[in-house]
Amino acid sequence: MVCAVTVEGAGERAVVLEARALSKRYRMGDVEIDALRGVDLRLREGEFTVLLGPSGSGKSTLLNLLGGLDTPTSGEVRYRDRAINFADDAALTRFRREHVGFVFQFYNLVASLTARENVELVTDIARAPMPALDALGLVGLGARADHFPSQLSGGEQQRVAIARAVARKPDVLLCDEPTGALDCATGILVLEVIARVNRELGTTTAVITHNAVIAHMADRVIGFGDGRVVRDEPNPSPVPARELSW
Repeated sequence: MVCAVTVEGAGERAVVLEARALSKRYRMGDVEIDALRGVDLRLREGEFTVLLGPSGSGKSTLLNLLGGLDTPTSGEVRYRDRAINFADDAALTRFRREHVGFVFQFYNLVASLTARENVELVTDIARAPMPALDALGLVGLGARADHFPSQLSGGEQQRVAIARAVARKPDVLLCDEPTGALDCATGILVLEVIARVNRELGTTTAVITHNAVIAHMADRVIGFGDGRVVRDEPNPSPVPARELSW
């Protein structure tokens, strides 16, 4: 299958995060599994990208490598033209802390802490963070700051997780199936929040999903299959999240 080739020009946005010939092989007993097979892609400044593909296609493995949570078998990850996957553990921790926010399918909130305190877990260690209340306001939960996770709906908990991810003002927001545990209406609310973060903060945003409908709101769609990029193309007419339905 032939992939679209992107040619950089004077009007292109700057590349923030890049994969070059990225491969990842896992060993399970006597079996070797190629989760990624020579992936090349670029995430550009302020762009909203959807990485689309079925379960097992390598999307989550790619996110872990791009975010410095794992290291590749071969190839490299570059942040603003600096290789990060050859860094030591301390440098990778700094990279994640200073430049990347993560949102996962499951919210990973601390049950004994309020929404505000969950966000403050990251603002306390960031260099120049957004105040926790401002981050919660951005996701529409300023009035729920003193509620515990058990007092919040699933969609509200996911929005707290987004506030926690963006409170450090990261350059890149990586979202792995952020609507996977939510119904359609709640998922659309969460996608609206992610789009607002992208729009208002200029955060380079990548959403990993198996839901093809979500691709309609992206600036760029990258399709995955069997550990490879099978298409990479701009979306000429992104639609607002509120117009989606699945």
